[in-house]
Amino acid sequence: MNLRSVTLALVSGILLAGSFPTLEFHLLIWIALVPLFVALAGKTRREGFWLGGITGIVFFTGTVSWVTNSVHFYGGIPLIPASLITLLLCSYLALYISIFGAATCQLRDKYPSLFPLAMPALWVSLEFARTYIFSGFPWSLLGYSQYRILSIIQFVDITGVYGVSFLIVMVNASIADIIEDKKKYFGLIASLIVVLLAMAYGSVKQHKSEGSGEMTIAVIQGNIEQDKKWDPAYQADTIAVYKRLTEKAIEQHPDLIIWPETSTPFYFMGARESDHVLTLDLIAFVKKMKVALLFGSPTFEIKQNKTIIGRNSAFLLSPEGSIVGSYHKIHLVPFGEYIPLKTVLFFIDKMVAAIGDFQSGSEFTVIPIPMRMERQGQHLNAKIGVVICYEIIFPDLVRQFVKQGANIIATITNDAWFGVSAAPHQHFSMAVFRAVENRVPVARAANTGVSGFIDEKGNILDASKIFTEGFFTHKIVPGTKKTFYTCYGDLFSYTCLAFTVLVLTLSFFSIPVRRGKARKGPSP
Repeated sequence: MNLRSVTLALVSGILLAGSFPTLEFHLLIWIALVPLFVALAGKTRREGFWLGGITGIVFFTGTVSWVTNSVHFYGGIPLIPASLITLLLCSYLALYISIFGAATCQLRDKYPSLFPLAMPALWVSLEFARTYIFSGFPWSLLGYSQYRILSIIQFVDITGVYGVSFLIVMVNASIADIIEDKKKYFGLIASLIVVLLAMAYGSVKQHKSEGSGEMTIAVIQGNIEQDKKWDPAYQADTIAVYKRLTEKAIEQHPDLIIWPETSTPFYFMGARESDHVLTLDLIAFVKKMKVALLFGSPTFEIKQNKTIIGRNSAFLLSPEGSIVGSYHKIHLVPFGEYIPLKTVLFFIDKMVAAIGDFQSGSEFTVIPIPMRMERQGQHLNAKIGVVICYEIIFPDLVRQFVKQGANIIATITNDAWFGVSAAPHQHFSMAVFRAVENRVPVARAANTGVSGFIDEKGNILDASKIFTEGFFTHKIVPGTKKTFYTCYGDLFSYTCLAFTVLVLTLSFFSIPVRRGKARKGPSP
């Protein structure tokens, strides 16, 4: 491992980071891994591990540095320790690219002819693993960089977002192959053919109608400051903001109003007298407005043994003020809404005062949307699935709602934690893929933004600026057909994982392919 190799690895990390919001140089991703592949040529597994780690550290530092803001300003941890926590997270995420680097050296040595196919399968396997291991953190998957290139992402209704990642790595590997040996042009030709086929499929899908009928939805962006959100002194002001914006939105005759995650500064249906009064006041407001309201609220339940179970919940009220349905968040944020391995990490809640202690829900609740009287004759069968905060970044979780019958996805969130950073924009971009994967529209209500609407083809119909107050109304068309991805899930990713495990296993029992020039240094 020399200066040239390290520099190439650094360049790959920079190009990868630059492909994501807010820089959004989308096309860089198609060559971003080429420097790393060039650096890995002829290297040992140990060298590959470290070179991959260098790329990973730079990449994730450039895309998840916003964690420092959350931990420092809202977790109460001093800046330097908060920065170290972010570096620790980046190091963990970089470990996956370290493994990729080591495995690349192994497979390139034993099966060079499989390089353009084995590399994308390996990358997808690692992204898929990152989605689930230790609660999962599938942030900055390569495919997400293409959220505005709609012609190339339509096939995710078959493969999920991982299919786009596969295609990106396939092109990168093919370019690197031809750089190493000009005679290895077959992989690049094959990659370009696959890209053209994906774009042809995308062209057909973009011109095909996926739903029928339409309804009007309004999302409210209250822009409530995080440090005032739960301050009793600002409770009345917070409620007044949402009521005022809702009254303005009503003028556009929406069928449904959506407020963000935990928008009510009280426990809806709570046992305390203050919660009871504010609950009745909200119900009275909905009855006065005569419109269905979907909103987020913390809730709690007192068990028979006097233990209290808190939940991050969402409720849908009918225009008559009755509860049509409720949902309790299933995938909680580790170290944000609960402490994993609490008996071992007992000291964490002492360090970070902002950590909650919630219990996850278990049901993928699908709620029918009560239509306005003048719309009931149209027989629009609208059913909504609600995902809270970063649940939207988990493809299979959102898929479950649509599989259960949801034809609209509402994502409610409070991204004030991210501050002025790339995170709100990255978070919003992932919702584009959930819409296309399942061919359903997505309505997003965020406390401080980005709020907006995405149709079933991934078109961003409206998107707010962050840290602004307002409401946004749009007509959307509920989905009508379940996609291959909705029905069968991550079959493509499991295929990549099985192929990767098989090829890696065989590579350790095969005779190494001799190179024209001997390597320097021992194998690990």
